[in-house]
Amino acid sequence: MIVFLVLTFLFFAGSLLGWALEVFWRRFFSKNNPSHRWINPGFLHGPYLPLYGLSLSVLFMLSFVPVYHIIAGPIMQKIVLFAIMALCITAMEYLGGLIFIKGMNLKLWDYSNCWGNIQGIICPQYTFYWWLLSGVYYFVIHPKIIEWLYWFTNHLAFCLVVGFFYGVFTVDFCYTLNIAAKLRAYAREQELVIRYENLKALILQKNEELRDKRHFIFALKSDRLALRDLLKEVFH
Repeated sequence: MIVFLVLTFLFFAGSLLGWALEVFWRRFFSKNNPSHRWINPGFLHGPYLPLYGLSLSVLFMLSFVPVYHIIAGPIMQKIVLFAIMALCITAMEYLGGLIFIKGMNLKLWDYSNCWGNIQGIICPQYTFYWWLLSGVYYFVIHPKIIEWLYWFTNHLAFCLVVGFFYGVFTVDFCYTLNIAAKLRAYAREQELVIRYENLKALILQKNEELRDKRHFIFALKSDRLALRDLLKEVFH
């Protein structure tokens, strides 16, 4: 039961914090956003990134891997442990990206411009970032988890907030899958893979050019014909 509560809390916290991290990263550092606009980095509409939530949960479980049985020296043990964490998250990132490309014809992120990338889904540069974040997690977050969990279980109001998060998340996920199905139908018909970041950036650009925000929001959330018209305008 305790493990379930920990994972529930970590998925909630990781999804929100990861979204915030990505917003600032793409605003100030991402090469895929040369205009440096504020862009929602997620596939979903809300302020959360499930990959980060899942990654934080995985880091928690990997923190208990007994590397001291096979590696001598505390420093080397930590280096190897963080490498294991980074590789596991990279594998999750690759699997998630591949599922969307093959199953939905959507490329949610693109590392094609990075050295050593594999299909534009993963690359050594971001694996290194995962290695650094694993260290931050281990030394800063992990020692506080039980303390946070104790606070979490003793504050009913916050429990309701987490429950509300999962309710909204579920509705958002189902709604976004419906839009993704429409994007997939168009992408397969045109025999292309839609780069989701580029699509959002182009919509924002056209939105500014036409000064008609409601048109694009309505198109993205309306019926298949409206969405198809929007995609034709973006890609042709």
